[in-house]
Amino acid sequence: MSPRPEASSRSLPARLWRGGSGRAGLLLSGVVVAAALVSLVWTPYDPGRIDPGASWAPPSWEHPFGADRLGRDLLSLILAGAGTTLRVGVAAALVATLVGTALAAAATSRWLGALVARAIDALIALPTLLLAMVLVAVYGAGTVVAVVAIGLGEGFFVARVLRAEMARVLGSDYVVAARAGGAGRWRVMREHVLPNVLPTLTVLVSLVMAIAVLAEAALSYLGYGVPSDTPTWGRLLEELQAQITIRPLVLVWPGLAIVVTVLGLNLLGDGLREAGDPRMRTR
Repeated sequence: MSPRPEASSRSLPARLWRGGSGRAGLLLSGVVVAAALVSLVWTPYDPGRIDPGASWAPPSWEHPFGADRLGRDLLSLILAGAGTTLRVGVAAALVATLVGTALAAAATSRWLGALVARAIDALIALPTLLLAMVLVAVYGAGTVVAVVAIGLGEGFFVARVLRAEMARVLGSDYVVAARAGGAGRWRVMREHVLPNVLPTLTVLVSLVMAIAVLAEAALSYLGYGVPSDTPTWGRLLEELQAQITIRPLVLVWPGLAIVVTVLGLNLLGDGLREAGDPRMRTR
């Protein structure tokens, strides 16, 4: 069944909002972005403020999410952690996009294509967390190391997907005609290949950001992530896990924040795929 004409003529944001997955992804991701922006100018308390008198305070008007062992307000830590998570996720997605696009373009070249393609297939088997641990052992823990490790690990995945898309576009009739007309390789890439793989790349970026959120939480939980003085959901889970049998509610908030962020980004990726593919916009 062909898509409705009015659906095809809508802009991408309108089609994204109209779809169920896209709307849910926008709403959930919007909540996280709003929390991160609010944390830049306001939190109920200083996230690093220690109040021994409020140690393990239950949820109340004063501390809506309660407090941890040091008396730090959990709501303030969650809000501040949202900013850290988004910064790492966006930066890692940018690194993955640059690395993946460059490797995919190199894999379609005539001379180095086969070698680069085999290298991508080999490197994609390297776990992101293992790569991060190796880099941390060499350069020390830090935000830059975490971003580079996550970005490189996911960049190989992006490269593998984009390589297939670029090969498909390069084999199309209009690209063959452009080459026959004297267009060079880089002109073909700039004018024909990259614009046609952009929808796929957009979906990949949202998925990479979701993976980056999980990877950053895992690295911080293991002590390989951002510096210890930076609020992050993964480190908060590690600090609170000892109380899981006594105060299980305190672990709900950072865990829920991670779930909402990852679910929102995955739904956003599904929505972008549906909105950008005319075959899926059916009656």
